[in-house]
Amino acid sequence: MSQIEEKSAEATNPPSTLKIKNMVCDRCIMVVDEVLRGQGFRVDEVQLGSAVVSPGPDAEGLSRLEEELKRLGFELVRERRDELATGVKSELINYLNLVESHQERAEKPPLLSAYLAGKLHRSYATLSRAFTASEGITIEKYLIRLRMERVKELLSYDELTLSQIAWQLGFSSVQHLSGQFRQVVGMPVSEYRKRGAPSRRTLDSIG
Repeated sequence: MSQIEEKSAEATNPPSTLKIKNMVCDRCIMVVDEVLRGQGFRVDEVQLGSAVVSPGPDAEGLSRLEEELKRLGFELVRERRDELATGVKSELINYLNLVESHQERAEKPPLLSAYLAGKLHRSYATLSRAFTASEGITIEKYLIRLRMERVKELLSYDELTLSQIAWQLGFSSVQHLSGQFRQVVGMPVSEYRKRGAPSRRTLDSIG
């Protein structure tokens, strides 16, 4: 495409911000960037949950892009509730890291509701409704799934006792952690360890 044609295309379809669901890690950013460039877009910016491309895709280009992203586990956000849910997912992972850092300093982490409301500039009630409508699960239950994957990760290293893991992740007690683990994973921690810590999932694949 010549420079004149490029300018004409940009005039017809100016830069566009695409909202992309299921982007929750740095690897996701790299994959989406590669997809966009492979589809012939000039990528101005890619960050968690969004990308800015030039020129903005037409209907046909958007359809092709949607199909390719879906093949890799991503989705273009079509509704406001999906956009909010994507933001919540990203911030929940950040929140888990925040909890651990506060535990290391023996400080009390912020309440989840206050954290999400402050980061996403929406009331927690609004975020909760949007998330449940988009994902079919509550924010609280989704966070439990994330925490259990983090527990699995720490168990696989075989460096910490279950008591130490419970403290590091901010559980009220070992019993609390054990109960949630059995409920989510379907087996007690002891059985999971005997099996050599199987069935781990990446945080961005939790649904």
